[in-house]
Amino acid sequence: MSIFLALGKMSKITVIRKLCEAYVFFFRGTPLLMQLYFIWFGLPMISPVFTIQSQFFAAWLAFSLNSAAYCTEIIRAALESIPKGQYEAAKALGLSYGQTMRLIIIPQSIRQLIPPIGNEFIMVLKDASIVSIIALSDLTKVTRSIQSSTSSSMVYIPAMIIYLIITAIFTYIFKRLEIRHSRY
Repeated sequence: MSIFLALGKMSKITVIRKLCEAYVFFFRGTPLLMQLYFIWFGLPMISPVFTIQSQFFAAWLAFSLNSAAYCTEIIRAALESIPKGQYEAAKALGLSYGQTMRLIIIPQSIRQLIPPIGNEFIMVLKDASIVSIIALSDLTKVTRSIQSSTSSSMVYIPAMIIYLIITAIFTYIFKRLEIRHSRY
């Protein structure tokens, strides 16, 4: 979704560009928590047709829509970082816009994409703790449940360590990808 939105933001067709800009503006400009509340509590008030039965699906939808907006800007910036000469060379070779993007521009932009996409992925992992507000069981909800039954705040330490281990693993994976695709 982010790739299409990024290409839409770069489009010369005004309507497409403005729609993509509006999407990104809305989802980056409103808090993820409010988006989650709206999808879970607000949509059913608009119409029962929009009722989402699965807490997991509601959380997935909110995170996907929000993260797509952030990744759109990351992808757009990476695509625009490729020198204009690459586009001109592809045009001189007779490649279409789609071929140019698929064969030349996108493969070159991957190098610039890895660090910020890795960062966004880790932010989403940590933000996942807010799903407990719609009663979806996650590490945060289980930790709060244990804390309320034991009256000990020390249960938050193992939870933080678990989050730290998970983010450390993904940080390592993205660092390896970055090294693998490094220019130097």
